[in-house]
Parts: sequence; structure tokens; C-alpha cells
Amino acid sequence: MKDMSTKTSKPLPKWFDGELYARGETVTNRFTGESIELTATELAMYDVIKGAEFTRNYKILQKGLDWFRQANAEAYMILLD
Repeated sequence: MKDMSTKTSKPLPKWFDGELYARGETVTNRFTGESIELTATELAMYDVIKGAEFTRNYKILQKGLDWFRQANAEAYMILLD
């Protein structure tokens, strides 16, 4: 597992309206069982993406996926691809 304490995060976009977290955590893909450590910012966006997926808000979903792809391509491939 990578050490996320030294990783800098891409800033959240202006349209982001989710909860901001104080720290990140490990997230596991429920389909593959693969896990990856996310920064607090990445975790906040991940939760917005999952919420948009659940509520079928495809505009926010796509914006979130685009942000996440640029912010952390490895985590995107493990959790969202």
C-alpha cells in the first residue's frame, strides 16, 4: 500500500458539493476485492461519484469521473473503471 501522507491532492472543482474529509482511507472495489489508499480529497470525490451513480445524476457522475481520472489514474482504474 502506498503512503498517502506525502501525496498532494488535486483541488476539488467549484461544482463539488460533497462533504470534505479530514483524512483519507483505504477503499475496496466490491467487485474485484482490490484496495487502494485515497487521500481525503480523493475520498470525498469518490463518495460524490458513488452518490451520483446511485441517484442517476449522470452529469455529476461524468464530471466526477473526469476529475478522478486526472487526479489519480491508478485509483480510477482500480475503483471506477
